[in-house]
Amino acid sequence: MQNQTGSRTGVFISTKEHRRFIEFADSVRKHRYIGLCHGPAGVGKTLSARRYARWDKAEALITGWGPRHPSDHVIYAALARSRSVFYTPTVKITLQEIRKTLPQLISRTDSSIHEHVDPDTVIQDPHRENYVQLVIIDEAERLNDTVLEYLRDLYDRSGIGLILIGMPGIDKRLARYPQLYSRIGFAHAYQPLKADELTFVLNRRWKQLGLELDETDFTDTTAMAAIIRITGGNFRLLQRIFVQINRILRINGLSAVTEEVVEAAHSVLIIGDT
Repeated sequence: MQNQTGSRTGVFISTKEHRRFIEFADSVRKHRYIGLCHGPAGVGKTLSARRYARWDKAEALITGWGPRHPSDHVIYAALARSRSVFYTPTVKITLQEIRKTLPQLISRTDSSIHEHVDPDTVIQDPHRENYVQLVIIDEAERLNDTVLEYLRDLYDRSGIGLILIGMPGIDKRLARYPQLYSRIGFAHAYQPLKADELTFVLNRRWKQLGLELDETDFTDTTAMAAIIRITGGNFRLLQRIFVQINRILRINGLSAVTEEVVEAAHSVLIIGDT
């Protein structure tokens, strides 16, 4: 995915989990429920959410909100398809901050969609239904009780669907807030890559290194097995280890990914609980 962290995430790959996330987000958006997405760090929750909201295209325009350019119409069209806002709260976010920032993002996204849907008409009715149909909140663990209550109130008043994304166990925390928890209509557990998708992703990674992955070759299969064992199908760890593999191949003038190369790449990574 190309976004402000594109150098760290690499090229976006559509996986089964991403397609499941799309189905989940579509349902929340259609029925205007609160949805809860949870999963271990690094499995791809944020990437999927940003991709769904077209935030890789729209973020700079929506947050910068400077002079308009003809090329912005591509962004307006993308937002008109997603009808979504993606928002990551700051650490220890305050009620004052989110009350200012989130409605501003919704209003700007709404205006951008209007430029695509009805560019010749000025928005006159401030009480009309929003074009925005879904707000996605990443890093939901950062939200304190007061902010959660604000989001519940915003949800009730606006009629906009809401997705909260967090780590495993966030559902248990939210269960302590019955007024919010009772409004959760969908939950989605985001899983690491399975074996068949890992093989597909590894084929892509080999090609990015200018190599061909041969599953009948002992060297390639042992290297694959080492990568799978080290990463456990974690999308973020896959990206990080291939950055190091590429560096090791380049420095040493090597033309094959071996188990030894993978272990050398692993040795320079700090891998905690993912």
